[in-house]
Amino acid sequence: MTKTMKHLASGTALALTVSLTAGAALAQDAPSLIYSDTVAAADPRSAVLDEGFAGCLGDAFAFEPYHGATLVKQGTELTAMQRGNLDMANLAIFDFYNQVPETSILGTAYLFRDVDHMRTVYDSDVLDELVAMMEEKTNIKVLAFPYIGTRHVNIRGDREVMTPADLEGIKLRMPGGEGWQFLGEALGANPTPMAFTEVYTALQTGAIDGQDNPLPTDKSMKFYEVTDQIILTGHRMSNNVFAVSQSKWDSLTPEQQETLQACADQFENDMAEYVIGQENDLVSFFEGEGLKVYAPDTAAFRDHVLGVYKASKFAEDWPEGLLEKINEL
Repeated sequence: MTKTMKHLASGTALALTVSLTAGAALAQDAPSLIYSDTVAAADPRSAVLDEGFAGCLGDAFAFEPYHGATLVKQGTELTAMQRGNLDMANLAIFDFYNQVPETSILGTAYLFRDVDHMRTVYDSDVLDELVAMMEEKTNIKVLAFPYIGTRHVNIRGDREVMTPADLEGIKLRMPGGEGWQFLGEALGANPTPMAFTEVYTALQTGAIDGQDNPLPTDKSMKFYEVTDQIILTGHRMSNNVFAVSQSKWDSLTPEQQETLQACADQFENDMAEYVIGQENDLVSFFEGEGLKVYAPDTAAFRDHVLGVYKASKFAEDWPEGLLEKINEL
């Protein structure tokens, strides 16, 4: 080997060493994002997160998702974020009630006319003050509001449910928490608090008579195997609060914050596209599995449930004029 060739080889080796060292340093510098979700790892919605959101983040972050409430118990994610034990979560709006009572308006059944109305509200500026209040009081940064589906009542047995009165005595599983339990009562049922991971077995054994969830969840969790009918109540156009702890957000560079926000926006879009596509196809699937799927008297449900909410203590906390602004959009 000539002297020149030796010099080139040495230079190449040095450049490779520097490159590898720089790459390792970048990997070490990538901030971690520990994330918790109640949705099972096998659920297709988890793939939207694990592949879409994580793929968008790329090497800029070390994203570490925990599914099926394996890291943090359902309903305790917000507290875990505030204590520094968790960086990110897809929070339910009811998780905020104890600390920000004003958020109860966003958990109101039949608040939105349809998915387009819900999206219009969240894309407008009418919620800006409420979101700012949420962030200030809970010390989290709201990134997006991903749509996770329209909730319907799903029960065992052949009782026909056309009005809230027809749900009397039905043991309807609802997540734990005052807001969720009140929703079950407003629908006319007997709400029973239960962890999401226990619902299938409880339906199978008859410990509960039914549950409420979006159609994609009914399929992914195989609730159709242990129930007989789905009543298309459409009582909640559900979205979660995709958020990061404020302390984690503040620790990021402006470039990292921009990347995280852009990927959260993309996750919101991807999740809505997936869920809406599933909802459009699933009625025929459930009917093929032998379930009775039908629409009740939706006007009767809406009038009754909104009346119960407006007369409740929750309405006392609603920001003045916000309901009217939402209805006007």
